[in-house]
This record gives sequence, C-alpha cells and structure tokens, in this order.
Amino acid sequence: MPQAKQGDPVAIHYKGTLDDGRVFDSSEGREPLGFFIGANQVIPGFEAAVLGFEVGQGRKTRIEPEQAYGPRREEMVITVGKDRFPEDVDLEPGMQFQAGGQTVVVVEVTDANVTLDGNHPLAGHALTFDISLVSMQ
Repeated sequence: MPQAKQGDPVAIHYKGTLDDGRVFDSSEGREPLGFFIGANQVIPGFEAAVLGFEVGQGRKTRIEPEQAYGPRREEMVITVGKDRFPEDVDLEPGMQFQAGGQTVVVVEVTDANVTLDGNHPLAGHALTFDISLVSMQ
C-alpha cells in the first residue's frame, strides 16, 4: 500500500488537544481536512506527522510550539491609547480585528488604553493530535 510522501494530496480526520486536555479543533462531524504535503497549507509538525502514513492508518502525535504556531512573543502584546479607535466602537476583551495585515485580539480595555495581542491564540502551546489518513489521490 502506498505511503504518504511530499507533494501528495491527502485527506485526514483529526482532533487537536492542549496539554490540559481541552479540544481546540476537530474535524469530527465535518469533511476530512485536505491538503498537499509540503505545500505549507498546515503547520509544519502536522505535515511531518502524516508523512509515511498509509490510508486507514492513524496515530497520536505531539507537536512542540516551534513546529506549530511558534513561541509566544511578549513583544506582540502592545498597549495603545483608546483615542486611536473610533468612538462608536464598543471595545471588549476577546474582540478580534485586522491591524497592519495581521489579526489582533483585544486583551484589556481601560478608560484610557487598549491592550492588544498579535500572537496566534495557540502560540506557545504544544499541540497533541489524533490523526487518521482517510485518503490519498
């Protein structure tokens, strides 16, 4: 049976969990995730985990932050004056928006300032995936 290799289109089912057991993403109840191995469509550790799989094969794999969304970088957290936002916008923690071509999350809002975090929400986390290869084409 052929094994998944660089350049192959694959479809996989997966469940991703954090070290505390929380599920952060899953293909359960959805179509399998399709991507080309080596095309940088998914995080590097995820691509590497699928290499060598045969259809029907699966495994649990842990991906360290460096092969996932990178380390959390404190320089990506900034505080700016609240006056830099339109007055009609009701800023609340958890809000996301585009700034300078990247997604930022509102972390804290005070009367004078807004703290923004430009880190990916999974930056700094090791990710554990249960992965199974559904098909190769």
